[in-house]
Amino acid sequence: MQISEIKIRKTFNENVLKAVVSVTFDGCFTVHDIKIVCANSRYFTAMPNKKSKDGRLSDIAHPINREFREKLESEILRVYFSAVSNSECL
Repeated sequence: MQISEIKIRKTFNENVLKAVVSVTFDGCFTVHDIKIVCANSRYFTAMPNKKSKDGRLSDIAHPINREFREKLESEILRVYFSAVSNSECL
């Protein structure tokens, strides 16, 4: 499975939440609402989630192994930092 597109859909300058992105795989499957978060001077991604009746959050879609999670996160952050440095999403 290859990442064919990463779209930065919305950015935020004043919050812990820095951006919301969509990722397309193999040109035929898209995951929306992946979040870019900065906490304790560290950037990371958070998968789309939903809140249960008891108030707990659970992921709707997520990588099932560390290798793919790291690949996905690094590609998303690469695109985000490139866009920010080029002022495309400010």
